[in-house]
Amino acid sequence: MAVITVRPVVLATVLAFLATAAAAQDSPSKPGKPAQNGPDAPAKALFGAKARPVDMAARSIGFYTRGCIAGAVALPIDGPYWQAMRLSRNRNWGHPELIRMLERLAKQGPKLGWPGLLVGDLAQPRGGPMLSGHASHQVGLDADVWLTPMPARVLSRQEREEMSATNVVAADWNDIDPAVWTPQHLAIIRAAALAPEVERVLVNPAIKKALCREAQGNRAWLSKVRPYYGHNYHMHIRIHCPKGDPCKPQPPPPNGDGCDKSLAWWFSDAARKPPTTPKKPRPPLRLADLPAACRAVLTAP
Repeated sequence: MAVITVRPVVLATVLAFLATAAAAQDSPSKPGKPAQNGPDAPAKALFGAKARPVDMAARSIGFYTRGCIAGAVALPIDGPYWQAMRLSRNRNWGHPELIRMLERLAKQGPKLGWPGLLVGDLAQPRGGPMLSGHASHQVGLDADVWLTPMPARVLSRQEREEMSATNVVAADWNDIDPAVWTPQHLAIIRAAALAPEVERVLVNPAIKKALCREAQGNRAWLSKVRPYYGHNYHMHIRIHCPKGDPCKPQPPPPNGDGCDKSLAWWFSDAARKPPTTPKKPRPPLRLADLPAACRAVLTAP
């Protein structure tokens, strides 16, 4: 494994930025603004207003950040080895292949010392852009799994709205928090990465650093675990575009375990320094910006 030298970062604004990046889906739910549902409304308002999936064959349409899903199925809110969180958001929908993968991963958990999964956002009933929290999660192939073991009881609906996920990263963002991180965290992330359907797993750079340091034996699975801002409360699991579906695949992760200078970059000032000129916000996606098939998904009864 490559040795990573970390340069201290003291800017409070940097740390605040990193903390905010993961907060959207891990913090307790709050009431949102009423949706705008007119014909010229942003796509997020149109798709966010749909409470049920469309009765079509399951198909992921478009790209992870610009698409929709037909025939989505729900992850049951309670399973023998999982519980769905933030139920008021109605985001426990996904492609059948994603749901099967999550159920299988949850079943593996107890054998690894991980009692069960707390599952955050998947997708909306018909996918599409969301009113809050995510740019991706649009085609039913993404899932956020909390880095908090499932309690040995069924959580109430109120607890599922108000309970916060566990931050496993140290306050300086340079490593995991040794008071929170356990070998079981590594085991469940490894199990997710080893699932054949999984294309990549996004985690905080500090978590990737810990995995690089602690992984034993065959380290090929580490190539799927990619560092990214935030993701200190949950891992973001993304599966491949299902065979035959009209979705656009993402380029595969680079070869190698990723425990090299590409990881070291995430701890540099270049990665952590806030931009001097704030980026101009992009206009919200409209229905016309999505694949044409998404109109039929949206307008179907």
